[in-house]
Amino acid sequence: MTDWNNLMEKLQQQADKVKKGGGDKRIEQQHAQGKFTARERLEMLLDPGSFVELNSFVKHRCTDLGMADKEAPGEGVVTGYGTINQRLVYVFAQDFTVIGGSLGEMHAKKICNVLDLAAKTGAPVIGLNDSGGARIQEGIDALHGYGEIFRRNTVYSGVFPQISVILGPCAGGAVYSPAITDFVFMTDNTSRMFITGPQVIKAVTGEEISSDELGGAPAHNQKSGVAHFRAETEEECLTQVRQLLSYLPANNMEEPPAIEETAAPDVDFTALMPANPNASYDVRDILTGVFDADSFMEVQAEFAPNAVVGFARIQGKPVGVVANQPQHLAGCLDINASDKISRFVRTCDCFNVPIVTFVDVPGYLPGVSQEHSGIIRHGAKVLFAYSEATSPKITVILRKAYGGAYVALSSKSQGADMVFAWPTAEIAVMGPEGAVNIIYRNDLKEADDPPARRQQLVEQYRQQFANPYIAAGRGLVDEVINPHDTRAHLANALAVLAGKKDSRPAKKHGNIPL
Repeated sequence: MTDWNNLMEKLQQQADKVKKGGGDKRIEQQHAQGKFTARERLEMLLDPGSFVELNSFVKHRCTDLGMADKEAPGEGVVTGYGTINQRLVYVFAQDFTVIGGSLGEMHAKKICNVLDLAAKTGAPVIGLNDSGGARIQEGIDALHGYGEIFRRNTVYSGVFPQISVILGPCAGGAVYSPAITDFVFMTDNTSRMFITGPQVIKAVTGEEISSDELGGAPAHNQKSGVAHFRAETEEECLTQVRQLLSYLPANNMEEPPAIEETAAPDVDFTALMPANPNASYDVRDILTGVFDADSFMEVQAEFAPNAVVGFARIQGKPVGVVANQPQHLAGCLDINASDKISRFVRTCDCFNVPIVTFVDVPGYLPGVSQEHSGIIRHGAKVLFAYSEATSPKITVILRKAYGGAYVALSSKSQGADMVFAWPTAEIAVMGPEGAVNIIYRNDLKEADDPPARRQQLVEQYRQQFANPYIAAGRGLVDEVINPHDTRAHLANALAVLAGKKDSRPAKKHGNIPL
C-alpha cells in the first residue's frame, strides 16, 4: 500500500532543499554583497504568485575534481515561467549561492529548455545572470553547454524578445549569450561583464585596472555600447525590465500591445527650434510634445548621445523612435551612432514596432579617425537597416537633412512610407556654407570683398535649396506641416499603415556590412 504521507513529506523536503540553494551561509554572503538571491529576484520581477518552477530536481553528472560528492541544488540556476502584467514570460535566474552560479552541462540544459519552450509557445525569455562562468570541473561539457545556449539565442533571435539582466559577474564565454540577446540591463555596484578579468590583463599587459572600470555598468553603457539600460539598484533594474516589455509583443507574429492613451504635454515647438540654423537644442524636448505623456523610454541613453533612440506611444500604441541630437556633435552620424541606430531599427522591425525618425543631421562625421575606423562600413549599416525594415516607417525632417545621412535616415528612397517636413527643413547635398565654397570658389577668389560675397551667396543658396519645398515638389516629402500638428499627422499615418504588407525577394538572409 502506498504511503502517501511519507511520499509527500519526502517531496516537500526535496523541494525545500532546492529552494535553500547554497544554504543560509551562502545566502547571507549574497546579501552582504548587496545582491538578492535568484528566487528573490524572480519575486520582484514577476507578478505576485505567478512563478512556476521547472526542472528543479535536475542534477549534474560530473564525478571529476571532487564533484562526485558535491551537491548543487537546482544545478545553480532557477528556471520556469510566470507573468509580467498578466503576460506570459519564461525566466532563468542563475544562483550564485550554488557553486558560484557556474554553468555546467545540466545547468545549460535547464536554460535551453526554457528557450525551447518559449519558441514553441511564443513568449519572451528573461535571463538573470549572476555566475562565476564555466564550471571548470566539467571541462568540455560546460563549454558545449554554452554553445547550445548561444545557438538557441541566435536561432530564436527575432522570434521572441530575449532580455539579459546582469546582476553579478558575467565573464569569459558567459558574456556572449547576453551580447546576442535583444537588450542588456546592468546595475551599478554589482554588474560586471568582461572577456578577461583584471588579473589576466595585468599578467599579460602589466596594466592595472579595476573590475568596475573594465566591465562595470558605466563602462558598458557609456563606452562599449554592450548594455542598453543602467540602474542604481536591482529593484529599479527589474522595474525597467517590466516597463520595456510593455512596448514589445510576445513574439514576431503579434502586434505590440496598446494601452490607454495619455495626452501629450503642451509644447511650443516654434520656441524650441532656434532661429540660428547652427544653434543646438535638445531633441528630447520635441519628442516630449509629440508622444503620449511620460511614455518615452530611452534605449542606450549614455552611448553615442548624438543619436537618441527609444520606445514611446502615440494614442497608447508603441512606436520605436530614432532622432538626431543636435546637442552632441551637431547630430552628426558617427560610427557609434550608426551602430546604435541600425541595431535599434532592426530590433523594432523584428517585432513589428513602427519606426518614427526625426531628422536633423548635417551629415556623417568627417575626420581621419572616423574614416580609418570604418565610418563607411558602419554608416552603411543604417542604410541597410532602414531599407531592410518592413515595419511602418514614418519620417519627420525637423531641420538639416544633408547628404548621405539624409538618404540613410529613412528617406523616401530608403522605403519610408510617409515623410513629413517642418518649414524649417533644409534638404540638400550639403550645407549652404560648404556648397558655396565649392560651387563658387572662383567667384569668391575674384570678388572685391570675398566675405561679403560669400555671405550673399550663402543666403541665396539657403533661399533656393535649404527648404522643404523642392523635395515636396518631387514627392520626396509627402507634406510640409505645421510643427504643432506633428502628433496628429503621426497618429493618422500610423492608423493608415497599421495593415501594411511589404513582401521581399525570397532569400536565405541579407548580408549586412558588419
